[in-house]
Amino acid sequence: MSDLSNTQLEVLRVLWDHGALKPGEIQEHFSWPIENATLRSVLRKLCESGHVQRHKQGRAYVYRAATSHRALLSRMVRRMAQVFSGGSSAEFISQLIETEKLSPDEIAELRRIADTRIEPQRPQRKRKRRS
Repeated sequence: MSDLSNTQLEVLRVLWDHGALKPGEIQEHFSWPIENATLRSVLRKLCESGHVQRHKQGRAYVYRAATSHRALLSRMVRRMAQVFSGGSSAEFISQLIETEKLSPDEIAELRRIADTRIEPQRPQRKRKRRS
C-alpha cells in the first residue's frame, strides 16, 4: 500500500514517538532487533526520499521525521481506499468496521468521532435575481 517498507515505517514511528534521535537511540526503541548497518541503510533511503532529515550534532548525526504522521496516514488511507473500495473513504471505513472485531467501547468512540465531524446544515441563502 505504501512506497515504504515495514522497517521504514517503524523508523518513522520511533521518530514520531520520540522526536529527533541518534541511530543507536532509534535502535533501542525499535519493536524488533535490527542490525546497525541495516538501520543506517534504511535511514539513508528515508533521507533520500525526504521522509527523514538529519543534522550533525557533535560527531554523530541526529535524525528527525520530515513527513508528519497525519500526512503519511492520509496518503496511505487514500491509497487503500482506492484499492479496496474504488476510492471511497466512507466505503473503506465501513469495510474496516465490518471486518474488525471492535469492542462496544471502540464502537462508541467511533460514533462519538463521527458525531463531532458532522457539521450542522446551514440554511441556504436566497439569491437575488438580477433583471
